[in-house]
Order: sequence, then structure tokens, then C-alpha cells
Amino acid sequence: MVEEAEVLFEELPSGEGCWVGHARLNRPGSLNALSLVAIELLTERLGSWGGREDIAAVLLTGEGEKAFCAGGDVQALYRAAVKNRDRGALVDDYPQRFFSAEYRLNYMMHRFPKPLICIGHGIVMGGGFGLFSASEFRIVTERSRLAFPEITIGLFPDAGGSWVLRQLPTSVAVFLGLTGSQVNATDALSLHMATHCIAHDARQSCLGGIVNLDFRVGQHEANRLLLGDYLAPQRHLEGMPASELIALSPEAVNLSTPGACVSSICDLEGVSPWIDRGISNLRKGCPMTAAIVFEQLARVTTMTLADAFRMELTIACECLRRPDFVEGVRALLIDKDGTPNWTAERIEHIRAEDLDAHFQSSWAAHPLTDLEDLVW
Repeated sequence: MVEEAEVLFEELPSGEGCWVGHARLNRPGSLNALSLVAIELLTERLGSWGGREDIAAVLLTGEGEKAFCAGGDVQALYRAAVKNRDRGALVDDYPQRFFSAEYRLNYMMHRFPKPLICIGHGIVMGGGFGLFSASEFRIVTERSRLAFPEITIGLFPDAGGSWVLRQLPTSVAVFLGLTGSQVNATDALSLHMATHCIAHDARQSCLGGIVNLDFRVGQHEANRLLLGDYLAPQRHLEGMPASELIALSPEAVNLSTPGACVSSICDLEGVSPWIDRGISNLRKGCPMTAAIVFEQLARVTTMTLADAFRMELTIACECLRRPDFVEGVRALLIDKDGTPNWTAERIEHIRAEDLDAHFQSSWAAHPLTDLEDLVW
């Protein structure tokens, strides 16, 4: 292992002739933010491990105490977007390369042929949520906070966010997408965003327990059942946070139109501190993002997983061609003045043609057209 690497890889002996592959995100100073380099490293190694019979299972974790992964490297995307806007032309294709590689990795993980385990401790957001949600066994701790916070910077729930939100009750999905609200471990389990929980300080012992299972070479389904039996008791722990989602009444969210939906959420002010934090994000957040979320959730209901990723790449590249993303990152992370000047003041002001443009592919051949061809 190279200590300076953005992802550390190791193969741990397990069972008779078996190994457990362990990938560790290694940028704790930036909350393990995903760069294109890290994505490419993960893709290459998971591709190798997926095709090896002696790899019984794969585990994905993040270094440091604060976060599994806080998301993509937004500042690198910002720099490319600024360069393109300043030149008035596409002179830096980093955003397309980044999103294309990220979504390919996510799709690979969703279709991984072996048990894929992710321990999502601390912050699990954006692209980090994408890695977590693409894993079969999704473990949280009492400190986990899951979210798609993109409304604060003019993006949208991506990296498989469409697929995650599609699985939820529509009112919950819309609320989480429009407010960027953080979901704690208790609610993540109840929503099936997570499958198991462990104590934050038990992560290393959990890894040891997994490695010591009696895995068998090439017996993927048997190994999956063995792992499931080991993790089965890890569903309810003392010290877990109380539900915050319980404060949200599904009937209170008006799903008739985007404007009515936003108004109904804002009308919930005062119901709970958790809801109030979400409303604050929504009020300060990007109206175009809110409109995109509403539309992407309507469209994804009839899509395959590959279709959903293709839709997300189209939206993401369009977002980075337009002003809101640059302005959102400037206000939140660059100047940190907290006063973004969005292209629309309210969701009702958004023109239909501007929203529709985010869903129209500009490529003769979509960069993700071959996703279904993935084989091991």
C-alpha cells in the first residue's frame, strides 16, 4: 500500500483459499472527497476483484473519524466550469469525464457479482452516498448522516440518487431531494437506505469478523448468505439516535406541482428542528435544482438503472454549463458569503424550456450508452 494514494487497497486472507478485498478512501483531510483519480482507481480494482474467483467479498470504507465520503471533489468541477464559462466554449472536459467515470463506477457496484459491503460512518453525502447506496450491504453507525445536499450548490441528487429516491415514498423522496436534509442511522434503516448498523467504535472489529467468516472460493451466493447471517444481529443497537423523519407527515407534502410542493414544505416550519433545517436549505437553495428534482423523480419511475444514470449524466453536464452551479459553489465554498444569486428567484419563475434543456442529451452517442454491456 502507498500511504499517499487517494485509495488504499489490501487483500485480507479469509476462509480456505479466499480473500476479502478492502478499499479505503484515503483523503480524510477533505472528508474523503472523490476525485477522478480515486474513481479510476476504484473502478480498476473492483473490476479486477469482480473477475477473480478467490475474492469472496469486497469491503469499502473511509479513513478518519468524521466521514466515509462527503461527495465529489466539487472545487475541481468548479474550476473547470469557470474556465469553460470564461472562454465561452468547452475547453475543459473534466466535468464530463468525472461524471461519466463516477456513474460507470456506481453502475458497476450496483451490478457487482459478489458481496459488496460499505461501512458508511459519519458523513455520507452526494457522491459518497452514491458509493454507499450502490453497495449490497450498507452499514451505518450511530454517527452516520446521509444526505443529497446538492440544492445548496445548484446541482441535484446524482450518482444514483435518482434510483435511491425512487425507492422511497414520493413525499419523503421529494422532501429529502428539495431540502438536502440529513438522514440519521435510525431513519436510514427504516427507509432501507441502510441494511445494518454497528457502533462507530466497532468498525475495526466488524471488519475482522467479516474477514474471519468461512468463505468458499467461487461460492458467491453461499458467501452472500454467510455474510448476511453474520450481519443479521446488527439491526438495532442501544445508543442509536431517535427518528427525525417521524416529524414529517406524508400528507403534508403537496405533490401536485413543483410550486405547491415547495410551499407545502415551507408551511411545515416549526414542526421540528430537523424540518426547519431542511426548510432553511430549501429557501436559500437553488430553485432550478428544486425543479430538476421534481422532474427527475417523475421520469425515473419508468427507467432502468442504466437509463437513470444516463439521465443523470445529461443533467449534470447541463448544470455545469449553466450559471447556477458556479454561483452556488462560489457562495458556499469560495467567497463563503452565503448569498448566491440564482438565475431564478423562485421555482415558479423557471421557464419550462430551461428545465427541459437539462434532460435533453447533446451527444450524438451518449457516453453511457454501453452501460448494459458490463460483464465480469
